[in-house]
Amino acid sequence: MTAQKRCLVVGGGGREHAIALALARSHAFETVFVAPGNAGTALEPGMRNLPVGNIGALALFAEREQLAFTVVGPEAPLAEGLVDHFRRRGLPVFGPTRAAARLEASKDFAKAFMKRHGIPTAAYETFTDPAAAKAYISQQGAPIVVKADGLAAGKGVVVAQTVEEAHAAVDQFLSDAFTGGSKKASTGRKGVSGRLAGKTSGDADSARVVVEAFLTGEEASFIVMADGQNVLALATSQDHKRLLNGDQGPNTGGMGAYSPAPVITPDIHARALREIILPTIRGMADEGTPFTGFLYAGLMIGRDGSLNTLEFNCRLGDPETQAILSRLKTPLGQLIQAGIDGRLDQVEAEWDRRSALCVVLAAAGYPAHPELGDVITGHPAHGNTEGGDLFVYHAGTAQKDQDVVTSGGRVLGVTGLGDSLKMAQTRAYEGVRGIHFNGMQYRSDIGHLVLPANQLHS
Repeated sequence: MTAQKRCLVVGGGGREHAIALALARSHAFETVFVAPGNAGTALEPGMRNLPVGNIGALALFAEREQLAFTVVGPEAPLAEGLVDHFRRRGLPVFGPTRAAARLEASKDFAKAFMKRHGIPTAAYETFTDPAAAKAYISQQGAPIVVKADGLAAGKGVVVAQTVEEAHAAVDQFLSDAFTGGSKKASTGRKGVSGRLAGKTSGDADSARVVVEAFLTGEEASFIVMADGQNVLALATSQDHKRLLNGDQGPNTGGMGAYSPAPVITPDIHARALREIILPTIRGMADEGTPFTGFLYAGLMIGRDGSLNTLEFNCRLGDPETQAILSRLKTPLGQLIQAGIDGRLDQVEAEWDRRSALCVVLAAAGYPAHPELGDVITGHPAHGNTEGGDLFVYHAGTAQKDQDVVTSGGRVLGVTGLGDSLKMAQTRAYEGVRGIHFNGMQYRSDIGHLVLPANQLHS
């Protein structure tokens, strides 16, 4: 077994299962290690879970096994400097450095960066003092957006419809409970044990909230690969953040997604690259922190044709990844290697012409208090076949004796492919109907922004 036939994916969610499967499907790797992985990656042929809990141990493993490369899925290890540590040891790795990952790890840094480089985004102010933040909110009125400055596993944003709701968000985001018991956030330099799935608050100098103007329009996900200078745009996608049908209920990490996203027209695509992505890559390089890895720009596309940046993520989106990578025909390993080598201008990505739609199955009590340990039945052990039309990506799952059980809020991402979005939706929900666990909750309207009401799944 040669060294170049092994690689490592860091993370344990649905995004990482999709990344690992895309790497394994290329047949370029005899083994795809996943740290820490989940029950799905444990069951996949050609994959091995790696129960390693800190950056140093991961680097030692990569060095000892002489891996072709390591790709980082979640945000927490990026913010904690995994890429920096690997590079110091001369280990091939795809992802942004700790300094570059501030685009996601600090909302305040990202907003200030966008302002410096003329990247369109909503007007904002940053606060450490709750009273000052509340006074500003009262002056501005609602609706208004309140964001926790650091990482919050997709749950650090409140779109407040009333001033009172915005005030409550300020209290929540600046509380000791939310910041981990201190107004000074930990850098987590001692390792990433227990946090590889990205379920931790992020790195920040102090507890802060960003209060920004409310924008109207349609949200979409624009994700590229970057090598510090060049970018390669991935297939477009759109996700659904709210828990309940009709985009109602509490905000979550994402309840479903589909690709491609018709709202990203050729004109919007060109503008997103020209006005947002390329200025970001140039700006990061000019400031001495070249960006490498996956860069996710959350877009707000206004009805008047305006284009704004809602946020940056320094990783693939989740559950967008499940839809996007289900359509990728080019071997993912080739694209990642080109990104590490600085050759993204020399490669192209080929996409399945079919649409993909992912429905997230969540645990009872999600997002506030997900119930864990419920037995899951009906999921295919090896159903993610190359060229197939149904993929079941594991997220919050674990093995217990002979059973697969829930171990997180978002449990599975059931992804269907079809010649139209409607056909992809139908296939995904067919897959959903065969899966059961206590309290399983999911939306029945994924894709409603595109499909007419009389064509929605019921």
